[in-house]
Amino acid sequence: MSVLEVEKGEGFVTITLNDPDRRNLLSPEMVDGLYAEIETAEQDDDINAIIITGNGRAFCAGADVSKLGSQDREGLLRIYGAFLRVARSSLLTIAAVNGPAVGAGMNLALAADIRVAAESSRFDCRFLSIGLHPGGGHTWMLQHAVGHQAAAAMVLASQVVSGPESERIGLAWKCVADESLLDEARAFGVGAARTPRGLLVRTKSTMREVSAMDDHDEAVAVELEAQLWSKSQPEFAERITELQARISSKP
Repeated sequence: MSVLEVEKGEGFVTITLNDPDRRNLLSPEMVDGLYAEIETAEQDDDINAIIITGNGRAFCAGADVSKLGSQDREGLLRIYGAFLRVARSSLLTIAAVNGPAVGAGMNLALAADIRVAAESSRFDCRFLSIGLHPGGGHTWMLQHAVGHQAAAAMVLASQVVSGPESERIGLAWKCVADESLLDEARAFGVGAARTPRGLLVRTKSTMREVSAMDDHDEAVAVELEAQLWSKSQPEFAERITELQARISSKP
């Protein structure tokens, strides 16, 4: 049995962690497979978005705790490789969190651009409760997602956040019924597929660049160059022509 299932849709791909008996723990095989599948998606001009979800009752219960004691620097960095590759993807990434996202599994969810949570999902940092310092940029990602206070409650006070609560604090874009989760996540993939791929990639790159800026004028300058580039692309002229045709056809 493959530890990953991959299904290609119209303009997006769904990657399912497929080790339900072990609650989709991040194994070396799963880490390497996820890395390779994201590479493949980025090289496919027909793909604009990547959806990641889990098979069974868990999204991802983290890394194999029994092996953490023997993990050296290289071993930990290998575990990080799964979610860091998601975080660094040039495409839109969506985590469809179908169940518990724990420790490194929560990092995998945090690494995505958008999180959609099932009602039965929960977000559990877990690190400190097992005597382990958070890793992989966990505290940075979480504070950027929900702010210092909520991150402190989750990391330092070991507060577990339910699916509905994740929407309230901004950890997830929305919380939906379990049976609607993949449909909701795929709607984002469909939306991304409507955008010219080069424009989507350039815009995501711009968003990353300006998010680190403190000065509005710097952001204006960066977006100006990107907008001028987009105006020179054939897709812009085509879509403006289509828009004008639709407007002129209305009574």
